[in-house]
Amino acid sequence: MFVSDRCGQNLSAPGPLGWIVGVFLASLVGCAPLAPVAEAPPPAPVVAPDSTVATLARRDDVSRALKHIERHRYTGLSELIELTQIPAPPFAEAARGVRFSELLAATEFGPVHTDDVGNVIAVRPGRRGGRIVAVVAHLDTVFPVGTDVRVRVEGTRYSAPGIGDNTRGLVLLLELARAMVAADLRADADIWLVGNVGEEGLGDLRGVRHLYRDGAPVIDSLIAIDGGDAGRIVTDGVGSNRFRVTFTGPGGHSWGDFGLANPHHALGSAIDLFTRRAGEVVASGPAASFNVGRIGGGTSVNSIAFESWMEVDMRSVSEDKLAELTAVLEESMRDAAHEHNDIRRQGDALGVMLKPIGRRPAGGVDRSTPLVMHATDALRLVGVEPSYVASSTDANIPMSLGLAGITLSRGGRSTRAHSLDESWEDINTHLSTQAALLTVLADARLSDP
Repeated sequence: MFVSDRCGQNLSAPGPLGWIVGVFLASLVGCAPLAPVAEAPPPAPVVAPDSTVATLARRDDVSRALKHIERHRYTGLSELIELTQIPAPPFAEAARGVRFSELLAATEFGPVHTDDVGNVIAVRPGRRGGRIVAVVAHLDTVFPVGTDVRVRVEGTRYSAPGIGDNTRGLVLLLELARAMVAADLRADADIWLVGNVGEEGLGDLRGVRHLYRDGAPVIDSLIAIDGGDAGRIVTDGVGSNRFRVTFTGPGGHSWGDFGLANPHHALGSAIDLFTRRAGEVVASGPAASFNVGRIGGGTSVNSIAFESWMEVDMRSVSEDKLAELTAVLEESMRDAAHEHNDIRRQGDALGVMLKPIGRRPAGGVDRSTPLVMHATDALRLVGVEPSYVASSTDANIPMSLGLAGITLSRGGRSTRAHSLDESWEDINTHLSTQAALLTVLADARLSDP
């Protein structure tokens, strides 16, 4: 069954019977399949009864909000389809941002605006103000213009590029907004819900960077919604340095100009040198990785290239380790250029240039930080055992600044993220939304009713 353009329109499946069945199933829950069956009940929570989260959960208004999330879980499924089918390539998130802004405004959570870089921000003013707790989910996907983003629904499984990463995260924000409004929850702190731009690839976290720019209101705590494992709490930000390396030379004919310094040959030597040297760097100490992701250049098989380039990604949870890998890359490129200039028989020398194309700062947040403790208790209260992991997410920005920031799951079960056959399955999805709500309310200090 395919769903395209708008929820409830253009449903199709092989044969007339398939079309009738598809429309019938979709109509039951507003363009979503039948409710999931055989969902395993969560285990009994293990949370101190006097913790902030446990105390909140006993309140009548919070209980109403938690029940609202579970009762209205299928509303988000039709929105998941609609938003997924609005393409949002890096640096071209505007169309999806407009629709998300409309949906967010319709919740009546608070005033909604779009900032200078395209972040969609809804603000629920606190009763006391003075603090800001932000929940963010990125609008963009990794997929370029022209990618087929029609959603295929098969039972509880939804398949389309970007449907999990991170369209489902946007839907979680809408669920939070509706639950807080339905139960009339307002905290001491201001609460922001943000659909942010520029998380993926060369977007380089530009949306959340803008939120933390000089002169902007200080966000005291940030919760990014990203990733599929329900119990995952990202407490360490994997930083990255990315470079485009370019070797240049005079170029020429493979026979008539043999002996010229060849940029391709130098690039091959550079990769070999870097791989061996970087391998020694990552063998010990803080976790780190390196990768040559793209290579290009040259004009034909019988031409000596005038240009050869590659793009390199280096990652670590340690800024010192990133600096060490970057130094090794620079040294390897210089040594390769010198080697091939020394052995050339004629012509001008090779040049080499390293151009930064991406930078994500590393960082971390202590597990004793109240935000992490609230998230831990919230997950356990809904029956999910937390795990603490390192990842590269929007939370890298506050972490690198020494501010409170974590990343929580979007809910459900995600598979094959960043691939054309990406899918997301609606299994116990409401638990992640409930955990996020409890974490937000605890950190924002929910006021008395």
